[in-house]
Amino acid sequence: MDHYSKENFQLTHSIGFFLNRARNSLLMEMDAALKDLDITGQQMGILLSLTSGAASTPYELSKLLEIDTGLMTRMLDKLEARGLLARSRSVDDRRVVNLLLTEKGQEVAKRIPDVAPKVLNRRLKHFTREEFAEFRRLLAKFADA
Repeated sequence: MDHYSKENFQLTHSIGFFLNRARNSLLMEMDAALKDLDITGQQMGILLSLTSGAASTPYELSKLLEIDTGLMTRMLDKLEARGLLARSRSVDDRRVVNLLLTEKGQEVAKRIPDVAPKVLNRRLKHFTREEFAEFRRLLAKFADA
């Protein structure tokens, strides 16, 4: 079923417009909230992905977080320069770069759960539990389309 056509499509009423606007607003709020940790919202995703074991290489992070490899490299460079992560070559395949959080990176990652939920909960404060569950379900469905 098509929901848009050339006759009814209006940029400022499209799902893409609202998703982009919501993402940008949320990232600005998250960046501000994470300022004391000296990381950004996107860098938070990297740290948490490494902490949870969801990814361990730049390639895996790029796929998981849907960040192009060039931007990923630049973000990893910044995190490494600040002493939050370290890179090492795989002993099995020298082409593979493994990422590990440093002790400092682990400390920062441990503090993220004190910050991020507050930002998200402010955005979701007018949602009922049922609306929140449905919103999450629909976003997941949209993301997997």
